[in-house]
Amino acid sequence: MRSHIRRRLRPGPVTGGLALAALVAGVVPGTVLASQASGAPAPAPTVSLTSAPPGAGNHFLARKPVPLTAETTGTVSKVEFYADGKLLATDTEAPFRGSWKNAPAGQYSVTARAYDKQGDPSGSRASLVNVLDKPAVIASPVTQQIEQGGTAAFGVSLATKPAGPVEVSLERSSGTEDLSADRTTLTFTPENWQQAQQVTVTSADESGDPAKAVFTAAAAGHESGSVPVQEISPLASDYEQAFLDQYNKINDPSSGYYREFDGMKVPYHAIETLIVEAPDHGHETTSEAFTYYLWLESEYGRITEDWGPFNDAWASLEEFAVPGTEDQPTNGAYDPASPATYAPEHPSPTEYPAVLDGDVPVGEDPIASELSSAYGTDEIYGMHWLLDVDNTYGFGFCGDGEAAPAFINTFQRGSQESVWETVTQPSCDTFAHGGENGFLDLFTDDAAYSEQWKYTNAPDADARAVQVAYQAKEAAAAQGNGGDVAEVVEKASKMGDYLRYAMFDKYFKQIGDCTDPMSCPGASGKDSAHYLMSWYYAWGGALQSAQYPWAWRIGDGAAHQGYQNPMAAYALSEDPDMQPQSATGAEDWGQSLDRQLEFLQWLQSSEGAIAGGATNSWDGQYASPPSGSATFYGMYYDQQPVWHDPPSNRWFGFQVWGLQRTAEYYAETGDERAGAVMDKWVDWALENSTIDGTGNYRIPSDLEWSGQPDDWNASSPGDNSGLHVEVLNHTTDVGVAASFAKTLLYYAAGSGDAEARAAGEGLLDGLLEHQDDLGIAVPETRVDYERFAVESGEDALHIPDGWTGTMPNGDEINSDSTFLSIRSFYESDPDWPKVESYLNGGEAPTFTYHRYWAQSEIATAFAAHVALFGTE
Repeated sequence: MRSHIRRRLRPGPVTGGLALAALVAGVVPGTVLASQASGAPAPAPTVSLTSAPPGAGNHFLARKPVPLTAETTGTVSKVEFYADGKLLATDTEAPFRGSWKNAPAGQYSVTARAYDKQGDPSGSRASLVNVLDKPAVIASPVTQQIEQGGTAAFGVSLATKPAGPVEVSLERSSGTEDLSADRTTLTFTPENWQQAQQVTVTSADESGDPAKAVFTAAAAGHESGSVPVQEISPLASDYEQAFLDQYNKINDPSSGYYREFDGMKVPYHAIETLIVEAPDHGHETTSEAFTYYLWLESEYGRITEDWGPFNDAWASLEEFAVPGTEDQPTNGAYDPASPATYAPEHPSPTEYPAVLDGDVPVGEDPIASELSSAYGTDEIYGMHWLLDVDNTYGFGFCGDGEAAPAFINTFQRGSQESVWETVTQPSCDTFAHGGENGFLDLFTDDAAYSEQWKYTNAPDADARAVQVAYQAKEAAAAQGNGGDVAEVVEKASKMGDYLRYAMFDKYFKQIGDCTDPMSCPGASGKDSAHYLMSWYYAWGGALQSAQYPWAWRIGDGAAHQGYQNPMAAYALSEDPDMQPQSATGAEDWGQSLDRQLEFLQWLQSSEGAIAGGATNSWDGQYASPPSGSATFYGMYYDQQPVWHDPPSNRWFGFQVWGLQRTAEYYAETGDERAGAVMDKWVDWALENSTIDGTGNYRIPSDLEWSGQPDDWNASSPGDNSGLHVEVLNHTTDVGVAASFAKTLLYYAAGSGDAEARAAGEGLLDGLLEHQDDLGIAVPETRVDYERFAVESGEDALHIPDGWTGTMPNGDEINSDSTFLSIRSFYESDPDWPKVESYLNGGEAPTFTYHRYWAQSEIATAFAAHVALFGTE
């Protein structure tokens, strides 16, 4: 590993609206970085794939060797070629070449890695390579729009070089005769097969409902390609076109937002790979990203009446993010009367592993039996929050080292554990990697360890899936297409039923006044329910190899304001199509709706912003809170629930994520409880923002809190005159701006507030000023990337003395490890030199990131305007 100059961290805020775990609140005095020998280092070599350039249509046929070539600069001793982290070929002499033989059909992430004479690596940008069972015709873009009475074009080419001329026939395979193509045949040769031939579609100049058609290009012995074409009314708003433009950028295969597996798309967290926030790598993905994929396709269905992509998005979510039977094999051994063995949480990772304590009383799980009865299975139907899409770490499925996407996890060790202090581990731990007990004994101290599986659910993501399914149901029904989404609606209802695990205390203890793990009793019935959306729920169990199968489930006693979703609670409690099948599911969600609205009112500061949350388990160990702590149904106020590095309610994004759902609920129902919260919040948010109506905007970024709310009294709520917020700085973050715009637009639709609508439109117009070829983005400077190489102090990665193990790539794990040393693959990332220069004393690196959630949020913000205000 390259070493870096020893120096102290420089204080300074992170700029740009980053996902929660990347918002570094500050620095710790005395923290130092790893050292470097004196003298200027030689420039690192660079390498790029030339046989499969990034962003190009890289298609090859199975059963034929895939050529691998790379160009380099600098002194290079060898080049290695990889697919999904698996070594394919090595060459030690220029020109650097290799061959991938017997590549199975599928899509792969292929990279090249060049080494200098010291053995230090540099990497190429990843390229998506498609290995095909048979030749194929390519038609692009993936969808096309055309104004009534106008024209539009799409391109046709071949995926692979033919041996001779290929005639491609073109026909309208479905849809109306109002749309016609100007060509019926195209001819490709070994010389022009890659050059897209343009086909012009003409719309008949007729009024009435917009027409749609699918045009298919086919050739003998080839997979066909097709393009759906949708008429757009000449009266359509500019925001409708903005949605479609953004939608097409996201879905353009050359943009790199998705990886395909058996024809199903999985969204990456970001196009870029070197990005550290809640996910610790850009080509991981999250349950959050899957739900934004769902939202994107829901709005596409609303605008085009084509619900196929929406159904495909849920199918992908279900296939890859919801653990299947083989992923959670021993749920049948779960005992609801004894859900899990207690282990205390600790504030610092240095206090782990936590000792399992079977003497601490736990309560009973009151919903397991009714869920099993309703759905005929003991399995959980909920998403795990984190996946390694390209198998970058190399865990694979249950230690096989190859399967992708792979379930992984990070956060395990208390409130002070930032992403920089995590140890990435497999969700299925067979002890194939890590130490003698895999990774388990880093987190819990037990007498013996079994190979096991374990998953963590992020409730805000599952709730968003329910929220979006309700939106799709309403939109499709208004079109007369309700049956097109009925199956997904039923599955969303089922997911919402299991999401109730987020309403319960971690160990099903009583809610309220729970200040000692031994004396706080385990609850029976629903006495362990706080009815809020907590930070997580989790479940796991022994693998089938265990001598005695077992399984466990836990909720969470800590609730954050940003995770609440009154819209999902409303759908699951009031809508007959979405009410869960279980005996008490709809009733629980009705209670949750009321409790969430009370929670937001209780947490609203005197200025209008919403404070952090509450916990039933202080410090995660049922400790006594500070004297005089405010209470909400016996739970204690916590201004930074769950996460302290950075403080979990510092990010303005959590304000707009949570309040968008409240504003949407208000627009849907007119519930004045939500309206009162929104009235005050919108006034505060606009007062602290600059939106000038000419494309310029500045919105809050980091918040600082002081004081606390009054004790909650449902019959006579206090005014929270002692709870305050200060806006520390401002940002142009595009994802947060889009969330803010959505919030304002839904509030305006519910209240008729013209100022809020104008501000929302001003944000949308401002976003359009930041377009690029891949979407909409702004540069951001990552001061926090100093933490790549922190090796001492409380911000360092902690591995207990004497603990040793290895990552799948051979990186050693021990008490000297750093964030970077157990992720050495980052040193071969093409963007690493920017970070390395910073670590060696240069300026903080600046990146223009294209996060999937943000790009989808932008697109759906444009679409929300269309849904709420039409052509106005």
